[in-house]
Amino acid sequence: MAFKLYNMGFRKGDICVTSLPYLDKHIFLGYACAKLGVMWTPLDLRLKPPEIMRCLEILKDKAKMYCHLGKTTAANFGMIGAAVRKNSPWLKYVVQFSDPDDRYRKGILPAYEIAEKAEKEYKEAMQNPDSMKDYREECAKVSGKDPVMIVFTTGSTGFPKPAMLKNEGIICQNMCLAKAFGLEKTDIMIVNLPPSHVGGTTEQFCTTLFGGGTNVVLHIFDAEKTLDAVQKYEATVMGQIPALYAMEWRLPNYSDYDLSNLRFVICAGQSVDRPFLEKLRKMAPQIGGGLGLTETSGFCSYITVKENWEDFVTALGTDFPIYPMSIRKPMNADGTAGEELSKGEIGEICYKGPQTFLGYFGKEEETKKTLSKDGFLYTGDMGYIAEDGLHLEGRRKFLIKPKGYQVFPPEVEAYIAELDEVESVAIVGAKHDVFTEGIIAYIKVKEGVTLTKEEVMEHCKGIAAYKRPSLIVFIDEFPLNRVAKTDYVSLKERVPEDIENAREEGGWDAS
Repeated sequence: MAFKLYNMGFRKGDICVTSLPYLDKHIFLGYACAKLGVMWTPLDLRLKPPEIMRCLEILKDKAKMYCHLGKTTAANFGMIGAAVRKNSPWLKYVVQFSDPDDRYRKGILPAYEIAEKAEKEYKEAMQNPDSMKDYREECAKVSGKDPVMIVFTTGSTGFPKPAMLKNEGIICQNMCLAKAFGLEKTDIMIVNLPPSHVGGTTEQFCTTLFGGGTNVVLHIFDAEKTLDAVQKYEATVMGQIPALYAMEWRLPNYSDYDLSNLRFVICAGQSVDRPFLEKLRKMAPQIGGGLGLTETSGFCSYITVKENWEDFVTALGTDFPIYPMSIRKPMNADGTAGEELSKGEIGEICYKGPQTFLGYFGKEEETKKTLSKDGFLYTGDMGYIAEDGLHLEGRRKFLIKPKGYQVFPPEVEAYIAELDEVESVAIVGAKHDVFTEGIIAYIKVKEGVTLTKEEVMEHCKGIAAYKRPSLIVFIDEFPLNRVAKTDYVSLKERVPEDIENAREEGGWDAS
C-alpha cells in the first residue's frame, strides 16, 4: 500500500485524512502512510460536513487525500464524500471505502480498486526491483523525529488544533505504557476507542502491537459488543474512559458476561469517585490509570493499584525517567519555561522529552503558547506533586469532557446562537452518571418570539453528537459579573436544582 501511495504522488510530509472506523484496510493505510512519511490524520466519525471542511482547510497546504465510508446500516456517509469533493476541489483524491455495488459519485474513487491496483503494481515491481529504487529512497528519508500522525484536539480557543505526533514519541509512549502497566506478549487487548483519539491508536492499538500482544479490534464503541468480545476472545486487558464503563455496567445482562480472564483494567480521562472504583475493582484484580494528552502522544503519568484504592481517587501517579514532568510557573515573556516549583506548590503541569508532539500544523502562534523555546510542554492543566505522585488541581482550559471528548463551551454557544430566536446562551458542564460530564444549555429567548427545546435539539443535529446539550433550560435573565458578562459561577449554583428537575421527568442521567 505504501508503494501505491508513492505511485499516487505521495511524498514525505504529505497528509492523508480519513473519516473511517477501525477497519482492517484503514489500519493498513495508516501504517502505509507511516512507512512513507505521510501524516495519517483520522477524524472523528461524528463530525458533520462543515466541521470536516474546517479540518481540511487547516490542512490544505499538505492534504492530498480524504477517505470516507459509503452507505452503511447506520447512515449514508457517501453524502459526506460528495460534499468534500464539491467544496475542496484542491484535494487530489477523495476515496470511498465500501462494497463494489455501492454508489460512487463523480470524482470519488473506490478504495477496493486502489487496493487491487496496489497489489498488481507491487507484484510487477517485484519482478524488477530496480523500479522500486526511488520509492525505497523516499522511505529511507523517514526518521524517528518526523511527524507520522496528526490528531485534532480542541484547544483553549474552542477550534480544532492539529497536533503532529512523531514516530519517536509514539514508540516512547508505547514502551513506557507497556512497562508501567506490565503488559505482556500473552495479553489480549480490547481496542474499542476510535482511531481519531490517542486512546484508540497510540495507547490501545500501538502499545499492544509494540509489546507483541494481540489486539481485538471493534469498529466503534458498543457496550454490548465490547463485553461480547471480552468474553469470546478471553481478553486480559481493557482500557476505557469512565463513561464507557458506566454504559457497560448499565446493561441489564451485565452480570451474565464472563469477564474472568480480565487481569488488568485501565481507567483514565477523568477523575472518578470511590463508588465508581468499587465497581471497577470487581472487573479485574488490578487497575491502572494516569494522565494522558494528545500532545504527549498518550499517557504521560501512571498509577497502578492492587490494594490502596485511595491513591487512585486522589493522585495520577508518577512519570517515567525518559519523560520527566515538572510543575512550573507560567512561560516567561521570552518564550522560555517558567521557574520549576517545589513539591506541594501548585503550578502548570509540564513535560520535557521524546513524547512531546512537534507542534500544531500550520499554527505557529498556538504552538509557541504550548511549547517553550527550551522544550517544555505546557499542558494547560494545573497541579502539584506530592509523595504519592501527581495531583490535578484544575484545568486552565475551560473544557467540558462528555464521554472523554473535549468540548469547549464557546463553540457550542456560537452554534446555538445561530438560531434567530436566541438572544443569549451559556453552556456549562455538570456531573453525569453515564457520560461522566453532561452539557447544559441555558438559553434566553428574544422578546416576542417562542422557541422549544425540540427546535434547539433539531438545530444541534448539525454538530457532533457529543457536543449536543443533554439538558436545555430557558431562563429570563442571565446573572452578570462586574464587567457585565455572564457570571458562570452564579449560573452553576442553579445547576443541581435543574438537574434534579430533569431527573424527575426522566431526563439527564435518570435510569
